[in-house]
Amino acid sequence: MLTVGKTVYVGLSRRTNADGARQLEHAVAPFGYRVVRAAVDGCLHLKSAVTAVSDGAVLLNPAWIDPRVFAAHDRIDVDPSEAAAANVLRVGDRVLVAAAFPRTNDRVGQRGAQIAIVDVSEVAKAEGALTCCSILVRTVGS
Repeated sequence: MLTVGKTVYVGLSRRTNADGARQLEHAVAPFGYRVVRAAVDGCLHLKSAVTAVSDGAVLLNPAWIDPRVFAAHDRIDVDPSEAAAANVLRVGDRVLVAAAFPRTNDRVGQRGAQIAIVDVSEVAKAEGALTCCSILVRTVGS
């Protein structure tokens, strides 16, 4: 799942189906959230294909997810030579990016994001990325 504002994007893949997305929709609707389903192709997880770099912008790989699903947001495409570069992690006013993707990182930085480059090469050996090893918890008032 990817939450941008009051929209929760759910990747439909081998692991998440329409019934799961429907259940989530019923759970979050009372809190003012809407759920948008997005078919994922070419990767395992939604956040391998798309992540948020700000409240209004997403970084995505258009070969792995339909960009039209994110038409409400500013869009930054990964460099075609860096297919796995869309998996970044927004923490406060910074965007953590993998050192392995300099071309895409430049694109993100040129769009005004404050990037922090992180070496995640060991995690990548197990097909992991920044969002795979992170749980962000927001407290009331933050």
